[in-house]
Amino acid sequence: MLYNFKKIILDLCGGTGSWSKHYREAGYDVRVITLPEHDVRYYKPPENVYGILAAPPCTMFSLARQNAKIPRDFSEGMKEVSACLNIIWICGANGNLEFWALENPTGYLRQFLGKPAFTFQPYEFGDNSKKRTDLWGYFIEPKKNPIPKPDYPRKGIGSWQGRSSTQRSITPPGFAKAFFEANR
Repeated sequence: MLYNFKKIILDLCGGTGSWSKHYREAGYDVRVITLPEHDVRYYKPPENVYGILAAPPCTMFSLARQNAKIPRDFSEGMKEVSACLNIIWICGANGNLEFWALENPTGYLRQFLGKPAFTFQPYEFGDNSKKRTDLWGYFIEPKKNPIPKPDYPRKGIGSWQGRSSTQRSITPPGFAKAFFEANR
């Protein structure tokens, strides 16, 4: 584990740090770049970044945003996505980046980034929930360990209804562990 302490993992728009948790536990130098402490749009990455996990806000790209009070604004939504991609490009140009992944629930971001490299449901990694999610990037695909697809209604018990945006944005633990195991 001690050999990992020099490997820098950037967790961009990382919120709670749930996606990078296993890297931190394994001794990596994990840096969660998220509001309010750090704004990804103004972040200057260090040299020798080993891996990047990026989860920019899905607010403007969500398919669920049908009846929002604030109109959809793709230009606004792309600010964080562009900042994440810029950091990825800078780190990649330095030549030490082993992997990177940008995550967002399946939605309108596909119109801007194209077909994702990988799409998953949390239950495919042992988590008892559904939320179709896309990943773009350069990484080894995590190995799925599915449980039966949860069978609950779109609204009500077991749905995302009534959960805060922070709760809805937490990376499913089964996926986070599988991604770590595939991309050490």
